[in-house]
Amino acid sequence: MSFALAFDLGASSGRAILGRLQDGKIVTEELHRFPNDPVQVGERLQWDLLRLYHEIKQGLLKAKHSGVEPASIGIDSWAVDYGLLARDGSLLGNPNHYRDRASEGIMEKLKEELGEAEIFSRTGIQFLPFNTIYQLAAQSRGGSPQLEGASHLLMIPDLLRYLLTGERYHEFSNATTTQLYNPVAGQWDDTLLGHLGVPRTLFSPVLRPGSPAGVVQASVREELGVGPIPVYAVAEHDTASAVVAVPALERSFAYLSCGTWSLLGTEIEEPVITDEARELNFTNEGGFGDTYRLLKNIMGLWILQESRRAWEREGSTYSFPELVQLAGEALPFAALIDPDDPSFMAPGDMPERIRQYCARTRQEAPQTPGAIVRCILESLALKYRYVLELTERLSGQQFSGLHMVGGGIHNTLLCQWTADAIGKPVWAGPSEGSAIGNLAVQWIARGDFKDIWEARSVIRESFPVTTYEPGASQAWEAAYEQFSRVTGINR
Repeated sequence: MSFALAFDLGASSGRAILGRLQDGKIVTEELHRFPNDPVQVGERLQWDLLRLYHEIKQGLLKAKHSGVEPASIGIDSWAVDYGLLARDGSLLGNPNHYRDRASEGIMEKLKEELGEAEIFSRTGIQFLPFNTIYQLAAQSRGGSPQLEGASHLLMIPDLLRYLLTGERYHEFSNATTTQLYNPVAGQWDDTLLGHLGVPRTLFSPVLRPGSPAGVVQASVREELGVGPIPVYAVAEHDTASAVVAVPALERSFAYLSCGTWSLLGTEIEEPVITDEARELNFTNEGGFGDTYRLLKNIMGLWILQESRRAWEREGSTYSFPELVQLAGEALPFAALIDPDDPSFMAPGDMPERIRQYCARTRQEAPQTPGAIVRCILESLALKYRYVLELTERLSGQQFSGLHMVGGGIHNTLLCQWTADAIGKPVWAGPSEGSAIGNLAVQWIARGDFKDIWEARSVIRESFPVTTYEPGASQAWEAAYEQFSRVTGINR
């Protein structure tokens, strides 16, 4: 049996997934799961990186204690955040969280200085205020002592891989999300880095997904009692790994990676760097096999997660299944929001922000948890329709349905309402898409699969896919008109 170990780190939790190929199918086992909570330190919101590294080592130990030494390891995580290393290789403080406020207002300033069209033409990346370029500009312009003393910058999965192996590399799919990588030139963009006043020497070589990236280094081997296990640079942006795991049979397909964030788009051979793509704020992120992911970020289930935390602070504890049940009992289309309104970005009292949004848009604000959750889920489904139609327009493709992967597929109401909203089937599965894609890239690199299409075929046979057929088309068509009016989106 061919074993591989995937570390899949999301914005709220991480997991170590052991995978094996057995009888022509993929079998997975969750060895270790752990929380990934941001930490407020004074005015800064940061990641506890060393805790994450500790949990990775715990995952390796649990593999060892199960009697398995995997033939390879891969790490994937969320994008845009990074850590800085000193000349001696030590970490210069905890990385900032992308929801930290340090980079507020920087995106607008750089747009004024360089021009929105110039930045997009050099990167093809969606304008989001927390992109690496704006975080780095905030540090540079703020005279950050950490940045002044830094020798290397590494993205989160690169950084964890470095701690494991001692080797410093960037990985392509994550590098593109920084809005500092030029996909046309195939390298870091010197013009943008020069404008930030950031030396090119901070950045390491960029590896393509599936490239060898070292072995578990001697100090870790001695500490844990494991061997020199090879480590691969997989598709290290978790969405890139999730797209690898989309069990599509057709070459032209649309996907929705659904979790804390929702990312909806398609896989293409060349980036779409056009004025229309820029005006619609789409992104062209790197994928496996020299592909690009033409997609748009949507706020996602973050709004629901933060609402649940707000209710917990008030003393009311609900499970997610309970909230979904309450949503199903609430009145349909009573109020709608744009999930990407800036007011929903930062942590805080999300139910109150939803009520304030409804007041601004002259809607009767939802009051009960069920009504609030229904508002969130219906609004997400309608936003998915909007972005899917834009994806078809930009890519020149017509999609027969939508593949949903990620933890969000456990929300059966959201899956069904998405099918209703888009008027096409939704194929939901697998739920652990990022981890499965991580494993698949390792097996492709090792020769167990000949290519990504063989991997996708095996994934389809190995994990259940639930089909949701659309219904209630007239009600959802009317709701889309209501959504368009409330949000002001361009049709």
